Amino acid sequence: DAMARDYFWDTVRNSLIVVCIAVLASLVIAFLAAVALAKYRFSGRTLLIVLMIGIIMLPQAGLVIPLYVVLAKYHLVGTLTGVILTYLTFVLPFAVWTLRGFILGIPKDLEEAAMVDGSSRLGAFVRILLPLAAPGLVATAVFAFVTSWNEYIFASVLLSDQSDQTVTVWLAGFYGGSRNTDWGGLMAASTLTAIPVIVFFLLVQRRIMFGLTAGAVRG
Repeated sequence: DAMARDYFWDTVRNSLIVVCIAVLASLVIAFLAAVALAKYRFSGRTLLIVLMIGIIMLPQAGLVIPLYVVLAKYHLVGTLTGVILTYLTFVLPFAVWTLRGFILGIPKDLEEAAMVDGSSRLGAFVRILLPLAAPGLVATAVFAFVTSWNEYIFASVLLSDQSDQTVTVWLAGFYGGSRNTDWGGLMAASTLTAIPVIVFFLLVQRRIMFGLTAGAVRG
C-alpha cells in the first residue's frame, strides 16, 4: 500500500513514544514491586506471585478481546495510551519476576552494614540496592524494549488510523500475498525497523558491566 508507506516517520514516532513510556513505566513499577516481593512479607504475597506467573503463561492472542472490551469502555481504543496500557499487561509481570530474582540475590547484610554506618533506609536503598540491581534493570529494559517494539497483534487491533499506527503495523503494509509483495521494499523496511533495537542494545550493553562494577565497589 503506497499510501501506508508515506506514514513511516509517523509510525516511528508513535513506536518510540509507546515503547519509551512502556519501558520506563515498567521499570519503575516493576522495581518497586520486586523490592516489596523480595524484601517484605505480607498477606497475599504468594498469590500475587502465582498470578504473575499465570499472566506470563497466557498467550497474547487470548487477551486481545478482553483487553479491547475494557479499553473500549474507557474510550482508549485507537489511542497510544491504550496501546501503552496493553503492553504493560504482559511486560510488567515478566519485569517484576525478573527483577525479583536479581534482588533476592543481593545479600541483606550489605544494606544492614550501610545502615550501621549511618545511612538511612533510603540511603542504603540508593547506594547499595540500586547499583547492585543495575544489571537486572538493564536486562529487563532490553526485554521490555524489544517486546514492545516488535509487538504487532495488539497494535494492529487497537490502532486503525494509519497516522497513529506503530512501525510494525506499517511494516505489514508491504506484504500483499506471495505474488503482490514488494520483497525489496519489505527487506529494506525490515532493516530500518530493526535499527532502533540494535542501537538501544549497543547503548545499554555497556551499562551491564558498569552496574556490576559499581555494585562491587560500593559493597
